[in-house]
Amino acid sequence: MKSSNIGGQAVMEGIMMRHGDVYSVGVRRPDGEIEIKVEDYKSVFGKHGWMKWPLLRGVVSFVDSLVVGTKCLMYSASFFEEEEEVQKEPEKQKKLDNLFIYGTVFVALLLSIGLFMVLPYWIAQGVKYLTASDMAFAAAEAVVRIVLFLIYLLLISRMEDIQRTFMYHGAEHKCINCVENGLELTVENVMKSSRQHKRCGTSFLLFVMVVSVIIHFGITLLPIETKWMQIVLRIVLLPLIAGISYEFIRWAGNSDQGLISLLSKPGMALQKLTTREPEPDMAQVAIQAVEAVFDWRAYLAGSEETSVPRGKEADEPVPEEVSV
Repeated sequence: MKSSNIGGQAVMEGIMMRHGDVYSVGVRRPDGEIEIKVEDYKSVFGKHGWMKWPLLRGVVSFVDSLVVGTKCLMYSASFFEEEEEVQKEPEKQKKLDNLFIYGTVFVALLLSIGLFMVLPYWIAQGVKYLTASDMAFAAAEAVVRIVLFLIYLLLISRMEDIQRTFMYHGAEHKCINCVENGLELTVENVMKSSRQHKRCGTSFLLFVMVVSVIIHFGITLLPIETKWMQIVLRIVLLPLIAGISYEFIRWAGNSDQGLISLLSKPGMALQKLTTREPEPDMAQVAIQAVEAVFDWRAYLAGSEETSVPRGKEADEPVPEEVSV
């Protein structure tokens, strides 16, 4: 199965799809119409050669995904605001939006570090009352971290408002699986495709947990007695953990080898919590979001050029030499 190199994210009543340096956001408005917005994808780090280096590109991709994802969530939510907001000057509003986006990403990172890195370390301290073994402490910390992660996913998957978002998440995966398995992008084909995908962010987060467990085992065995230094090391090594996890997910998305497929199964299984079977009208939103940035007809024809020129309509005939 050839990777299409497209990825996405579910938003409020819609889907964001990215391909190359362009991303689209498709939203089902309250009046039932589908709104499509296409924008250039710009990294918060700018353009530098080092951003494509192995390991570092994973950190760049993770941060960019958080920023763009938050921006797209804000855009989708704007269609469902009940009260009219006071009009602000465009430039002032843009600065406020950017401040909110980066502030949200910063707070989200802090909460994630606190919940999945710092809290497990402190909870595992209780093991030291039973044994002085560093291995036992490391094992306890690993168990606490994985359990907290699974509980978190289980709780949010049961939230009623989140379940519709997870249905759009399923539609996103189904669209990508549809074209990557050589099928035309129609509602019927999308609906019968799998809602699990090896490049999913859920799988990435699971690998972050697993890689962090392995690296933290090593930290625990170092001759560092100070607790705050142990915590600082865990935080400092987060970019390395994210980079390694990204490289594996990237590798898995481009390989069907038996070992890779086997290692991908836990993440695929976990996606049963973060995806739901979508409705056909959700698949329609996903299809239009894909077609705004990705030439799936060209992809199926075997072409290397799969970008959609800006301003091109989704149903416009595709030149034979163009492909995904």
